[in-house]
Amino acid sequence: MYQYLKTLSLVRIISVRRLWLSAFVLFSVFAVAGYQIKTNAAPHQPVGLRLLVAGPFRFVAFGDTRFTDPRNTEAANPTVRQALVKAIADEHPAFISIGGDITYNGGDVDDWKVWDYETRRWRDESIPVYPAIGNHDLKGSEQTALSNYFARFPELQQNRFYSVRIANCLMLVLDSSLDEISAPQGEWVKSKLDAIPADVSFVIIVMHHPPYTSSSDAKKYGGGHSARPSEQAFAHMLETRQQLTRARFVVFSGHIHNYERHEHGGVTYFVTGGGGAHAYPIERALDDKFQSNDLNYHYLLAEVDHDFMRVAMHRLELRGGKPTWSTRDTVEITVPPASPH
Repeated sequence: MYQYLKTLSLVRIISVRRLWLSAFVLFSVFAVAGYQIKTNAAPHQPVGLRLLVAGPFRFVAFGDTRFTDPRNTEAANPTVRQALVKAIADEHPAFISIGGDITYNGGDVDDWKVWDYETRRWRDESIPVYPAIGNHDLKGSEQTALSNYFARFPELQQNRFYSVRIANCLMLVLDSSLDEISAPQGEWVKSKLDAIPADVSFVIIVMHHPPYTSSSDAKKYGGGHSARPSEQAFAHMLETRQQLTRARFVVFSGHIHNYERHEHGGVTYFVTGGGGAHAYPIERALDDKFQSNDLNYHYLLAEVDHDFMRVAMHRLELRGGKPTWSTRDTVEITVPPASPH
């Protein structure tokens, strides 16, 4: 009897260990595949990167490049895209922020090979690129698309949203295909905004879908999208917190293939989707700070110096197949003096 009970106890221990191991393996498989598993434990904290820069620095923000076979001129304008890549490299920025729709079809590895080839100068010159995920980057098989994406950006460690600390700036990069107000991403954003370090002057938020846009789903001039309720709610949350925060919130988004600038509740919002996907004119809202009926292929060059940020829109126009550049919009954002204690 004693030997029987001893054997039974051993079997139970082995069974429990096997059950625990199976659960661990299952959790690991789901995590690698990009799924989020809710537990009662504290949520997983996405990767926090740090870029060491000295003194005043400059960075570039743009998006909606749609890298794909250059022969596919229906998906994007390859001449524009390649001219923008070269001009951005010539700026020698501290880093490049791409607000999504990097490729035309994220599930197609050949589109990513075009990215590899056309942006090779950025890598040769060691210019860091911090991407946000756009809807086209998830096109096709989402699992394959994310695999292609993370293969290019291994430093993200499979995180679809993350932070980067750059001098006196904190950059929060979001995945707007996920909930920005609640769920793991939303809770993470709130936790970061609740604990902004005292030496941060600017909180830069990068997301694909814009909280504000002059564009609409009506596509009056052939293209466009309305702002979605989820991003509108996110903007309301930001503007509420901005009233209690010395650091200035600056939002860069894309999705709309043009340029826009909006200011609401102390927050500056840029729409910078002129990276190569075919641009279209939009019917400008009265509160859009940039009034233009043009097609605006462009990139934004931001200069940061202590409590001062200047953002300039550099517009590209092809004349006779040759790039012509002009600065069509400039805005200065300053941080208010610290309140005396």
